[in-house]
Amino acid sequence: MGSSKLLDRLDNLILVCAKYNFDMEADASVASEARDYGHKLASWEDFSSPVFDAPHLTWYKLSEDGSKVETEPPSYLI
Repeated sequence: MGSSKLLDRLDNLILVCAKYNFDMEADASVASEARDYGHKLASWEDFSSPVFDAPHLTWYKLSEDGSKVETEPPSYLI
């Protein structure tokens, strides 16, 4: 737990509900799935991994300017 203001960049921020955030921290299986979906990153990981938008069933690459571009899922999931 914990964070760094240096990591608060638009390409490293997503909005999740409080329950999902709690579950990502409390349940190892949810945390593993969140890592696969790009919702949870280790502090040493870069922000180039695509992020899964579950409501729209779409993968996006996030940009530093706050925009997003539709992309393919990561190759390790195919």
